[in-house]
Amino acid sequence: MTAPRDWDESYAEGMRSPWDIGRPQPAFARLAGRGLLGGRVLDAGCGTGEHTLLAAAVGAHAVGVDISARAIGQARGKAAQRALAARFEVADALNLGALGLAFDTVLDCGLFHVFDDSMRDRYVASLASVLRAGGTCHLMCFSDQQPGDFGPRRVSQDELRSAFGDGWTIAGIVADTFELNPGLPLASARSWLATIRRA
Repeated sequence: MTAPRDWDESYAEGMRSPWDIGRPQPAFARLAGRGLLGGRVLDAGCGTGEHTLLAAAVGAHAVGVDISARAIGQARGKAAQRALAARFEVADALNLGALGLAFDTVLDCGLFHVFDDSMRDRYVASLASVLRAGGTCHLMCFSDQQPGDFGPRRVSQDELRSAFGDGWTIAGIVADTFELNPGLPLASARSWLATIRRA
């Protein structure tokens, strides 16, 4: 597995990651409300599983994967507590083909922006290996419109369009907002929510 840092530290007992707000991001809740999280759904970089569980709650066959075994353990605990049939696996987002599964929809909430330029092509190829033709990726990342330097790397619309070039169609990129945990320098951050279709 490729680990840019020890992600387990982010999910240690008593720790609360900036991105783990204990509920789905509003942007993804809206997608669910519009019926866009059906079929077979993969949540790439699922963390403690809120978006996977959201998809399962609206009837999807939902699978969440994360490189952090600690996060996956917490996600499985949430699924049991909520009596939701979601599957969680420790897996590398740069090698999703190893799952041996195909999906109608992929969710990426805050994963794309952790990869540097050298890893983005690998990540996009990994997504392509599991998303069926005609399937959709809903991707939310920090926006280059966010001022300051707190948080992850900012991403421009041009970078998204470049990364998802051959074999993909950008159906839309709209401005949205990441909610963050209280007590941080930011209560929220500007983001892009991209809808990307596999050719």
